[in-house]
Amino acid sequence: MTSDEILSELRTMSSEKYKANVVKLGIPEACSIGVSTADVRKLAKKAGKDNALAHELWNTGYHEARLLAVLVIDKKKFTLQEGEAFMHDVISWDLCDHLCKNLLIKLKGYEDLIEKWCDAEAVYVKRAAYTLMASAAIHEKNPENETLDHYLSLIRTYSDDEREHVKKSVSWALREIGKRDFDYQEKAVLLAHELIENGDKAQKWIGKDALKELEKLVKVEGRSRLIASDSKMGKENAAPLPAQQL
Repeated sequence: MTSDEILSELRTMSSEKYKANVVKLGIPEACSIGVSTADVRKLAKKAGKDNALAHELWNTGYHEARLLAVLVIDKKKFTLQEGEAFMHDVISWDLCDHLCKNLLIKLKGYEDLIEKWCDAEAVYVKRAAYTLMASAAIHEKNPENETLDHYLSLIRTYSDDEREHVKKSVSWALREIGKRDFDYQEKAVLLAHELIENGDKAQKWIGKDALKELEKLVKVEGRSRLIASDSKMGKENAAPLPAQQL
């Protein structure tokens, strides 16, 4: 499929409902076609993997075309430098997270982006650093303790950011690190309390928000990571962790 054919098909799928949803995210109406992410994913399967096509779609500036671009990229032929260029075009939290979770986290050396972006000035570039931390904590099979400890240190140092879409991603990263096991639940809880007691307004918010989940994590047989006790699986199968009594 060509980029023109894909844009034509996206327009046939559009609806005012989804266009309104995209505009609510802060994306200019002129950059929205109005297509659900589920339909974008279906179209990506038809398009196949094609990096040249992905760049063409990205460069249209349309939100849905950019979501699709991320899905048609062959990660083996995509560089960190290209990923950086894409991220600097991002103007919404959903595209930021989509790009991080579906592409950047799968690139060799994504850790370098975390280091580079954790104190970025641009809101979605900085959010991306913590989205990548959260994604790494979830998807890496055996993350090194040193790596997770370093992420906690970055959170402690660079979490003083009042911007809503940044502090929410920091809280997310802290919670996902805490779900690794008993030890990291305790480390995350202690850091959350430290932020509440000694941090600025943003850090206090992050600490309180993270504790809502961290203090009710439970262990479920058959799952390597901890889960929230108020989830369906948590309610049915779990026993509370000691850190709930901190």
